[in-house]
Amino acid sequence: MRRRNQTIVGAINAVADAVLTFVAYMLAVDLRFELLGGVVSISMDNLNAQLVVWGYALVVVLIYAGCHLYRPLRPVRFGRDAFVVAAVNLVCVLALMALLFTFRLMDVSRATLVLFWGISTALVLLRLLIAGRVRQWLRQQDRFLRHVAVVGNGKNAAGYIRTIRSQPELGIRVEGYISGKKKKELGKNLGSYEEIGKILESGRFDEVIVALEPHEITFMPDILKAAEKEGLRVEMIPMYSEYYPTHPTIETVGETKLVDLRATPLDNILLAGIKRGADIVISLLLLILLSPLLLAIGIGVKITSPGPVLFRQERIGKNKKPFVMLKFRSMRTDVNHDGWTTDADSRKTRFGSLIRKFSLDELPQLWNVLIGQMSLVGPRPELPVFVQRFKEEVPLYLVRQQVRPGMTGWAQVNGLRGDTSIEERVDYDIWYIQNWSLALDIRILFRTAFGGMINREKLK
Repeated sequence: MRRRNQTIVGAINAVADAVLTFVAYMLAVDLRFELLGGVVSISMDNLNAQLVVWGYALVVVLIYAGCHLYRPLRPVRFGRDAFVVAAVNLVCVLALMALLFTFRLMDVSRATLVLFWGISTALVLLRLLIAGRVRQWLRQQDRFLRHVAVVGNGKNAAGYIRTIRSQPELGIRVEGYISGKKKKELGKNLGSYEEIGKILESGRFDEVIVALEPHEITFMPDILKAAEKEGLRVEMIPMYSEYYPTHPTIETVGETKLVDLRATPLDNILLAGIKRGADIVISLLLLILLSPLLLAIGIGVKITSPGPVLFRQERIGKNKKPFVMLKFRSMRTDVNHDGWTTDADSRKTRFGSLIRKFSLDELPQLWNVLIGQMSLVGPRPELPVFVQRFKEEVPLYLVRQQVRPGMTGWAQVNGLRGDTSIEERVDYDIWYIQNWSLALDIRILFRTAFGGMINREKLK
């Protein structure tokens, strides 16, 4: 019931954000022509204008949902949510601006769209702030809290209790743990496994968290029977949870249940479609907007060094399939291009060193993204020789190949690029794959755009 209520609250918040986005556009139009003067070019009395704005609001709210802004029972961190809202609104306004001016859907001034971005962001953030304060006050009044009993006293039970204590924003209160052996660090001991029926009869609990160790599995039937008798929700921490992915998938073969240990969020066709759609739209817009810069770099490569403008190299992509990755050529044509570069690399041209310093040599990969060989965000693709080598030396290395390789990635924005620890890079890549979300992609893209494109290579 509480989870259902949380879902309803999330739906109400989504509707509220759509309405606030629509109101923000009306305010932006009024302010634009009240403050700066001129004749209003578009009236909100026009049905087509209303449909466009409502459609835009729906898209924004769907992206918010993809960024887990309305997910039930999630940790609420205003700073993280504020970044998501501002970033999503900025990307959406830029996309709207490109669509409006390309297809002439509406005659809207750039100043109006800038005001729209600022007002819509401010209104949604105000809604988040108010909702957070109300939620905090209600929880202080012991409202909308989940009261749980933890069954077990091992490392899984201890880890769960430690997490709940460190994240009060989850709205969960651990009333104590049930186990025959007492451990002071776990808090209040409610009794032994044999007493669980009597303990749960008290009516103090909303949920039971089962965190048994392997040798305690014989208590499981009695625990479930006692919880179900009182109508309590039961959640179980897997005994070997350290081997489980963040989002495991359970399949049934006859009466046997199988846990897919390598399931990822992008196995979901809808989420994969959202990521691919974002790749297509953003890469196409960037190719159009950056076309003058791409032309200038191409001319610079051509006049400063003999040879082709583009450098083509085979890399390994999704599902271990090879593809040809594009870059602006930054090295001489009479040298071997295999292997990582170094600061004092004699193979680099002077102009190539400049474009490498600011990662401009990577821009042709927008074409690889557009045609589906790469993604804007993902693990960086490697040469076939390195893939063969690392799969033998680095555990879980080929797990990276479950997704499209990216122009930038979680490892890269955390400083792991070029000649750095491959083991650490793989750890970051796997964490990204298992914890993918649209919000995470947006975060990585912004960190790349604002500081992540300048690498440590020295200019030649």
